[in-house]
Amino acid sequence: MSICFARTAFQQRTRQFGRAATVAAILSGGCFASVMIGQQAAQDPGVRTGSVDSGKALPSVVATPDPGPSEYFVDGLARFKETDGASGGEHNGLGPRFNSDSCVSCHSQPAEGGSSPSASVFPNIGMNPEFVAANAAGGPNKIPSFITADGPAREARFKFFLNSSGTLSSNPDGGVHDLYVISGRSDGGNCSIKQPDFAHNLALNNVSFRIPTPIFGAGLIENIPDETILANMNANTRAKNLMGISGHPNRNGNDGTMTRFGWKGQNKSLVIFSGEAYNVEMGVTNELFPNERPSPDEAALPGACILNPLPEDKSNVLAAKTTDAAGDAVGFGMFMRLLAPPTPSTTSPGGATSIANGRQMFNAIGCALCHTPTLKTGPSSITADLSNANANLFSDLLVHNMGQNLADGVSQGNAGPDEFRTAPLWGLGQRIFFLHDGRTSDLADAIREHASRGSEANSVVQLYRNLPQRQQQDLLNFLRSL
Repeated sequence: MSICFARTAFQQRTRQFGRAATVAAILSGGCFASVMIGQQAAQDPGVRTGSVDSGKALPSVVATPDPGPSEYFVDGLARFKETDGASGGEHNGLGPRFNSDSCVSCHSQPAEGGSSPSASVFPNIGMNPEFVAANAAGGPNKIPSFITADGPAREARFKFFLNSSGTLSSNPDGGVHDLYVISGRSDGGNCSIKQPDFAHNLALNNVSFRIPTPIFGAGLIENIPDETILANMNANTRAKNLMGISGHPNRNGNDGTMTRFGWKGQNKSLVIFSGEAYNVEMGVTNELFPNERPSPDEAALPGACILNPLPEDKSNVLAAKTTDAAGDAVGFGMFMRLLAPPTPSTTSPGGATSIANGRQMFNAIGCALCHTPTLKTGPSSITADLSNANANLFSDLLVHNMGQNLADGVSQGNAGPDEFRTAPLWGLGQRIFFLHDGRTSDLADAIREHASRGSEANSVVQLYRNLPQRQQQDLLNFLRSL
């Protein structure tokens, strides 16, 4: 699409804007049109209504007769929806510290495998499960101020450890401090640990939040070869250099390969991703994380808080069925691996022409330099739809410097305190909360939040701001069609 670049005397830009305009011309094959300052802003059309085309198995999974992948998908989904208790029940292991009591509670919107729910948008899903989990089965847990009935679900990380006096130290923490404890619950035994002092740490500006990442299409992401990610990283170098974009991989400390799951891209595989979440978010020990986890500022847990033999989730060597042999963490991983990506709309919102124009704008202003529309998977031994497939994820799976506005003060692997993995955009049309901490539900606001000192997105956001209102709206409509 050819677009013209014009400046008025009032619109003389900084050197950065000049570079951005040059890149816009390169990417669009023409020139770039600046607009008058003060134009009416485009509006986020909101969560896309209509049918929910998420939470389904890959077509090749459905087409395979049992026993086979479809049996593993059904089994994994059932485990994903199980509610865990601390002890004495059918599914034991919750706690001693936890954020919620099932996987689906935080990955439920708009369907199983999604992100944080909101009762006002999808009433059938219900209110924020972390709001409900506080008093499940009794206990003295208080709901932190940042957890509300209408979401988002959040985990809390402390940026620094505290001194004995309660002041900030210079020693980085970065670990998850779970919201709730099993103390006082009917199934919590004699455990008597206390919740973290969130109010005090909030007052010190020592808390960083993260919301659940959607896991639709995760098997496709897992099966993208490192070589494909690197080749894409090294493509369009002229445009990226002009725009100040310089993403890099996060890497596994054990084998040096690229990691790709989580807000910092810190986890290597779906089984590691699920095992860590089972232990950190729910407190359930498993074969990947076999030890009970105290809070990062605790040396150890009191013995009274260890209620079950460890690991609580494990392989069942006496299983009658093959799908029953693996532990829950492996079952979760298989469920995520076999989840289909969301199906985008071609007509909603705004109509087919607006969506098509928005896609052109997405490419023309440089969004696709980080949010790569498609990466190809490698061969798969699991199911046909994972093999040599086009993953339309809109991510380069690299971590980028997002500037001081989005910096969370937490480092993980090669991802620094102001770096995040490019978030995949598929399913964006029915997502409610945006950015790593869920600070906004407005897509236009989320774009604006990408711009701040040090952010690699500054030039792209500047170009977005200088689009005519109609083209801004087309771009927002395109994003909400995904």
